[in-house]
Amino acid sequence: MSYWLMKSEPDVFSIDDLKRKKREAWDGVRNYQARNYLRSMAVGDEVLFYHSSCAVPAAVGIARVRKAAFPDPTQFDPGSDYFDAGSKPEDPRWSAVEVEFQRKFKKPLPLELLKTLPELAELALVKRGNRLSVMPVGETEWQAITALAT
Repeated sequence: MSYWLMKSEPDVFSIDDLKRKKREAWDGVRNYQARNYLRSMAVGDEVLFYHSSCAVPAAVGIARVRKAAFPDPTQFDPGSDYFDAGSKPEDPRWSAVEVEFQRKFKKPLPLELLKTLPELAELALVKRGNRLSVMPVGETEWQAITALAT
């Protein structure tokens, strides 16, 4: 099993939205490195749900990959903000995965707190300039974060 961090703006799609819906396609990713991470995910992988671009960016819960990578349907929809005219159904550029809700943390774990933990020093999230919406999380980092959330 692998561990991942996925960012979402809470005013667009929050942990509470996922809790209500139970599962959802994680689509609209338009960065090649983040797309490649999506393509590396397997059913059962654990996901740290992270609220970004908000007053207090924070890890807020856990999801699990329910369906491995598949062509992101938004790339073919001319009405979507994520439409890509250059992507073809026979050779799609973009992928999505389906995630399912596992749990919401009792308290969010703010980025400022995560930055203070020595065991997270190598986590891409806490490094300056990293803006990827999907990134891997090492097992040691995963254990450190989830231990704080109990």
